[in-house]
Amino acid sequence: MKITKMASLSVFFCTCFVIATGFGNAEKVFKVGDEFGWQEPGQNSSAVYTQWATRNRFHVGDSLSFEYKNDSVIEVDKWGYYHCDGSQPTVAFNNGHGVFKLDRPGPFYYISGTPNHCMRGQRLLIEVMGLHHHSPLTATPPAGQLAPSPQPSSGVFVSVTLGSLSTLLMGTLIALLWSLP
Repeated sequence: MKITKMASLSVFFCTCFVIATGFGNAEKVFKVGDEFGWQEPGQNSSAVYTQWATRNRFHVGDSLSFEYKNDSVIEVDKWGYYHCDGSQPTVAFNNGHGVFKLDRPGPFYYISGTPNHCMRGQRLLIEVMGLHHHSPLTATPPAGQLAPSPQPSSGVFVSVTLGSLSTLLMGTLIALLWSLP
């Protein structure tokens, strides 16, 4: 009976570890703007992409998927982002769908290639987190535009790493095996 319990607990914790490892390393594909997609925002929603970016957390290996019609998306440098200048793009798409792989930590800048769309708010700045980076980059809005106030958090920030999760699982397994009759 003792061997059966021990084997069952071992299988259970190994399964939990495999699942946790798989979820911890899962790469995500983010559809930019969710249902809104990639399009010129209306007059009262020029911060739609800034708000979208603050609701998400991006990690190395994730991808951004831009879906649009009669438009384009251009990856630019910081200067190109703040000045709405796509004359020196890093990468550009104009085929209705563009996917950008986030291959390094740090900021990524995207603008619309359609004249005046960027100036009206069709641009995106995201911060890709490194292994131990927890705070998002905040963008300074251009002169004349006010960014929305951040909402106070009522939650507690909890950081769980794969190492702490596996340590917890191993400690629980040892405690359970120790307590077996």
